[in-house]
Amino acid sequence: MRAMTTKMMMVAGALVLLATGAGAAEYTVAQHNKTFEKDGVKIEKFSIKVGDTVHFKNLDPWFHNVFSLSDIKTFDLGSYPQGQFKSVVFDKAGTAEVECAIHPQMVLELEVK
Repeated sequence: MRAMTTKMMMVAGALVLLATGAGAAEYTVAQHNKTFEKDGVKIEKFSIKVGDTVHFKNLDPWFHNVFSLSDIKTFDLGSYPQGQFKSVVFDKAGTAEVECAIHPQMVLELEVK
């Protein structure tokens, strides 16, 4: 009986893990020409869902830094060179203002639903 309960708990735990990860998407937002781009197009606003991951990829020949001081997600990815990317999982709904500390004109409003 105890073995049966343990197996049931393991299956239930696996189902919870699958359900929380199911449907989570991954997006790449490029840093290019001192702007944020998605699929080669400059963006100033972008919407994702709770649990989604955004990869910030530097396509420029100079360093970029991505950070946010927003209530839903505070992070600072540090500075990184061309060709590298850093990722953030957005786990709360709301709006995050994402910026580059090196290039103040780079601002992205990220809506997490």
